Amino acid sequence: MDLIYLIRHAKAEGQEPYASLTDEGYKQAEKLAEVLSRCGISYIVSSPWKRAVQTAVPLGATIHQLIHTDERLQERVLSTRDLPDWMDVLKHTYDDVDWTAEGGESSRTAAARGLALLEECWQRPETHGAVITHGNLLSLMIRHYDPSFGYFEWKKLSNPDVYVLRREREMVTIQRLWRD
Repeated sequence: MDLIYLIRHAKAEGQEPYASLTDEGYKQAEKLAEVLSRCGISYIVSSPWKRAVQTAVPLGATIHQLIHTDERLQERVLSTRDLPDWMDVLKHTYDDVDWTAEGGESSRTAAARGLALLEECWQRPETHGAVITHGNLLSLMIRHYDPSFGYFEWKKLSNPDVYVLRREREMVTIQRLWRD
């Protein structure tokens, strides 16, 4: 591959793995499929979490491609405890990529699994692919290529959101495609 559309899922009812898209989210997924159907995508891989797969389905149907799922694209677990101050905790994980809250996954660990999947995509024979994931993991993958992308950029992400990663030789450039 030389081009990957890195996609955050459409608007969902919650954060749980089984949370569905909202009515608005389903409409967003349809619009996303319409826009991306002209981009030459011939491979789709998604987080197995329900809202990500539901975001991918209209695109797969429109371009007649199967949707592959991969657990490495599931959202990063910040903690296994309920965190009333979760935004502060999340911000801290951008400042200290090796820090973890109780039962959580560090930013470095989460990014590594997402980047391993992207590396496999770069090696695939298709020229354009779509990777559907979740906001925090998406931001950590982007941050690998653009270290200035952090907590405040994560806060500006929309549902859905799309970034285009273009690889020429070993250089990857990033451009935001989606505007709310």
